[in-house]
Amino acid sequence: MVFSWLRRRRRRKILAEPFPAAWDEHLRALPFYGTLSSDEQARLREITQVMVSEKNWEGCGGLVMTDEIRVTVSGQAALLLLNIEHEYYRRARSVVVHPSTILASHRQMMGTHGLLQSGKIPVLGLAFYRGPVVLSWDAVRHGGMNPNDGRNLVIHEFAHKLDMLSGCADGTPPLHQDEHYGEWIRVMTKEFRILNLKADKGQRSLLDKYGATNPAEFFAVATECFFEKPRTMARRCPDLYDVLKKYYCQDPAARDPTSA
Repeated sequence: MVFSWLRRRRRRKILAEPFPAAWDEHLRALPFYGTLSSDEQARLREITQVMVSEKNWEGCGGLVMTDEIRVTVSGQAALLLLNIEHEYYRRARSVVVHPSTILASHRQMMGTHGLLQSGKIPVLGLAFYRGPVVLSWDAVRHGGMNPNDGRNLVIHEFAHKLDMLSGCADGTPPLHQDEHYGEWIRVMTKEFRILNLKADKGQRSLLDKYGATNPAEFFAVATECFFEKPRTMARRCPDLYDVLKKYYCQDPAARDPTSA
């Protein structure tokens, strides 16, 4: 209780500070930001402000940590939290950013866009249970500035952190109501099987075939598509769109008629 009170007090002090104008420019550079309502933009700024202050930000491989990096990452991660109860990804105390592709060992693999091979594996991101989120800055910028390609590294890795709140990364984050689990499992299982069949046959699919790796990757890939290609997902995979809409309490397909 004391620690919760101290966190709330600290966050009130953080949010009492004016949002820096330069930070606002970094958020406005993200194409999705302009599709949000004024209330959603205000909530996103608040989440961003707390994340920038509370997280331990580390630059690796010669990358110098800047406010642009902190705000660009935090702003994209904040999108997932807009309408759900959250603790600002409290279990992700650190965000580690590399200039470009990261070489990780097999033991480090969780939530990546990497290629499976022996020895070191080139990946763009990693998410650790009760540990840091590791990101490639090149991929962060590319994903953030291409809002309709269905791929966003920050959204992917922080979706893993939401998934892990259930105690493991199994593709099912803690849902808002117990009665939602039946529909979630039915829809996610069906769509995961469909993606696997298409991947096995070499067929084109709306979702990145990396989502066929396991249920955890499916949830992360589906989340990317939900925010980046919402209208297409709502049309082609309506059941999947609906369960994600219930979980995130957002309807991105209704925000911008020009989105994919």
